[in-house]
Amino acid sequence: MTNKITFDIHHRAPFADGAGFGDTGAYEHIRGRVHFAVDPRAPAQAAVTDIALAPRDADGLVHCAADFEILRPLDGARGNGRLFYDYGNRGNKRALQFFNDAPKTNAPGGLADAGNGFLMRRGYHILWMGWQGDLLPGDGRMLFDVPIATDGDTPLTGTVRTELIAGGPGVTVFPLSSLVTARSNPAVSKDTRRARLSRRRYAWSPREDIPADRWAFARLERGPGVDNQGMENAVVPSDSHVCLPEGFETGWIYEIVYEARDPQVLGLGHLAVRDAVSFLKYGDVDAKGTPNPLKDNGGRVDYAYAWGRSQTGRCIRDALYLGFNADASGRRVFDGVLPHVAGAGKMWMNHRFANLVLLPGQEFENHFSPADRFPFAYAVSTDHLTGAVDGILKRPDTDPKVIHTDTAAEYWHRRAALVHTDTEGNDLPQPDGVRIYHWASTQHFAAPKVDKPGFGMSQTYFNVAASSMLFRATLDNLDAWVSQGIAPPESLMPRRADGTLVSFDVWKAGFPQIPGVALPRGPSRLELMDFGADIDLGLIAKDPPDLPGGEYCVQVPATDVDGNDIAGIRVPMVQAPLGTYTGWSLRNATFGLGALEGITGTYIPLPTREDERAQTGDPRVSVVERYGNAAGYAHAIGAAARSLVDAGLMLDEDVAQAVAEAADWGRPRHDVKL
Repeated sequence: MTNKITFDIHHRAPFADGAGFGDTGAYEHIRGRVHFAVDPRAPAQAAVTDIALAPRDADGLVHCAADFEILRPLDGARGNGRLFYDYGNRGNKRALQFFNDAPKTNAPGGLADAGNGFLMRRGYHILWMGWQGDLLPGDGRMLFDVPIATDGDTPLTGTVRTELIAGGPGVTVFPLSSLVTARSNPAVSKDTRRARLSRRRYAWSPREDIPADRWAFARLERGPGVDNQGMENAVVPSDSHVCLPEGFETGWIYEIVYEARDPQVLGLGHLAVRDAVSFLKYGDVDAKGTPNPLKDNGGRVDYAYAWGRSQTGRCIRDALYLGFNADASGRRVFDGVLPHVAGAGKMWMNHRFANLVLLPGQEFENHFSPADRFPFAYAVSTDHLTGAVDGILKRPDTDPKVIHTDTAAEYWHRRAALVHTDTEGNDLPQPDGVRIYHWASTQHFAAPKVDKPGFGMSQTYFNVAASSMLFRATLDNLDAWVSQGIAPPESLMPRRADGTLVSFDVWKAGFPQIPGVALPRGPSRLELMDFGADIDLGLIAKDPPDLPGGEYCVQVPATDVDGNDIAGIRVPMVQAPLGTYTGWSLRNATFGLGALEGITGTYIPLPTREDERAQTGDPRVSVVERYGNAAGYAHAIGAAARSLVDAGLMLDEDVAQAVAEAADWGRPRHDVKL
């Protein structure tokens, strides 16, 4: 029996007020729902955990459904024949923000939402579709509805562990998923004596148990009272919330371990992406006879590409590892993929009671995550701690071209060096179809538009180095590689062999001693974790995991005299710096003093003049000594940008924008006191 797919279109409208985009012309915006009916017995979906325990219809098929949106050329014949799938991030659309430098929105419609129009000028069909089955409605998120697995008429149960970290004072309630945007695995019992709530100062600190009579499985509700007595509060029992009336103290990691029920079949998300993209690429009409929405206006799909950042970069890696880039007929689904800021992780997704919304393991939060297990590299290698031999790419007939991009933050927080080393830290040759680029001295989330540098929970400014121009060149390079066989520039990342990938001790010895700046105690470590014998079958028996001993080698990029990364793609702001831009930042005293603040970097302004440098003892050359005046700085940025164009790493059209943003000392992005 074959899988079935149907596209129900609910909305069609002109995009961007009907504006034209170069040779492609105007675009159309399509919204709707896509329905999947899946044969749970077929080998093509055998890798989906618990699919055999999902409810079936009279034909023996398992059902799921997703929101989808498409931006397509109004005249399909004017498109470029490429499908660009934006995996999004936790249901949020991201591609227009990062490739088009457009405003952040989940409801693109007007001309401003097209930004610089890059993807449209290139002629792409752009697809968004929900794949994350534990998301709740709200804020325009793309949803994916999946079934609950059962053992016949008996609910499935199991142990669930969630970390809860308050982002400010006054927090007394958390959903058991930790975030309000995601479904919680409901508790079997609301008797707190059958669960454990604890807290600890840092990930490795001993746990302090919170007595069962001081907390509850409950939520708070607030509403108007009677007789003009004002607002009233109520504690409402809930199998999906935890309430601590005294409050969750900031700077502490709270952890709840409880028995949950009713797991969703979340691995269907991989299958849905596979089947939807395969149909749009190869199909003509769906199961109800509805024409393929990318081909009914003269369009075509010659190649399909996927881009995901952070969570969804990991999702791409996970799907490749599990074999979901081959469709049910054995054909390649994505011809090229762009995992961005994924680090060395995959997903905690195709597991019973998984929690897809959580951040993966870092030094402080969620340190012991099932997402962070061998293999880490695309190339096949050996785990020196277990003897296992594995890699993400093992299916040459259906593996795509891969351009993997990480920032400095992934080396510090997400063990990115393991993407291109073996588990002992030795440089690992990459497959021919893989490129790895380190976006040197940039941070995980680098919004194209920055009003001013911010602090968050950190002791220092967040990293402000701009990098969005690299997305556009990277996609052009991927397309040329796939469609024309033109190889992109060779991988650019730090390497142990040339001394640009180093241990923390070597890094610390080479980093400048900047007055008043505390240094980290190291990057986020990665211990060997034992979640139980059936972890690869999607079943977790030990959570928190056992730590049998041994660690993987986590290395970081070496820096120059300014503290900026040496190896990788150095964006214009790093080549012509106004500060030190790092992949790490440290939490302040309120939020876990001294620990790495999750997936963020630091901007440490240079001394402005020589007298300031002398007074403070700052070893870095001052701004005025380097550039003389604002025009000198803008000139240096322009020269750096043109060097990237010459190297095939930046588009010529982006040079003028880089120079324009450098005017007036790069303000407001930079804090230059001149």
